[in-house]
Amino acid sequence: MSIGFEINNRLAVITIDRPEAMNALDMAHNAELDRIWAEFRDDDDLWVAILTGAGDKAFSAGADLKTLIPAQGNGVMDDWNFGGITRNFTTDKPIIAAINGVALAGGLEMVLACDLRVAADHVRLGLAEVKWAIIPGGGGTQRLPRSIPLARAMEMILTGDPITADEAYQLGLVNRVVPAAKLMDEARALADTLLARGPVALRAAKRAILEGASLPFDEAMNLELQLFNSVMRTQDAVEGPRAFAEKRAPNYQGR
Repeated sequence: MSIGFEINNRLAVITIDRPEAMNALDMAHNAELDRIWAEFRDDDDLWVAILTGAGDKAFSAGADLKTLIPAQGNGVMDDWNFGGITRNFTTDKPIIAAINGVALAGGLEMVLACDLRVAADHVRLGLAEVKWAIIPGGGGTQRLPRSIPLARAMEMILTGDPITADEAYQLGLVNRVVPAAKLMDEARALADTLLARGPVALRAAKRAILEGASLPFDEAMNLELQLFNSVMRTQDAVEGPRAFAEKRAPNYQGR
């Protein structure tokens, strides 16, 4: 199966390795991503993940139209979780997208399901589904308008035309744009930064952001306070200030 799953200490690097198919996903590869993401979520020793594609042409061109669209027509994709993370999946662990090439349709939907995004300077990002008389089905119509201004999201979805990496950066769709040769170094450096932070605090902060966004302000503030109080009772919350006072790097254990 052409999905890489590299583990280095507490970091998982997940690579879609179908460059001959622009890293598009058929049913088998999608099922493998489902399995890998569940393993990452459930492994307490893994704290951060990077998702990328093989080669320099495509992060992912989305669904393999030769197999997935007929499958949808036959009703086997009615509860579809594209890429293993676009629906029916949650984790409070941070996920970084290292966008090495075009991210189109379901490819961009996987990017949108990640928390932080680093793009190579040559990439293009778009939701092209309407060109083939379908619409995004992996959260594209919901996550994109929550990530960039509505008018630009409308334009991208209704025209199907992609934008450049620089445009994505200007819109706030990606966090960083770097030369292609430096992409994985930049993504790993960002992962190292996250791994040096308190893992329980990172997960609580992610929950506060994502869950709070759908709540009325007062309820969101209550959620933040609950999470704050929970984090303050952890061993890591004792270790952090102690390490600061002792002028040393903290040794977080995730508890």
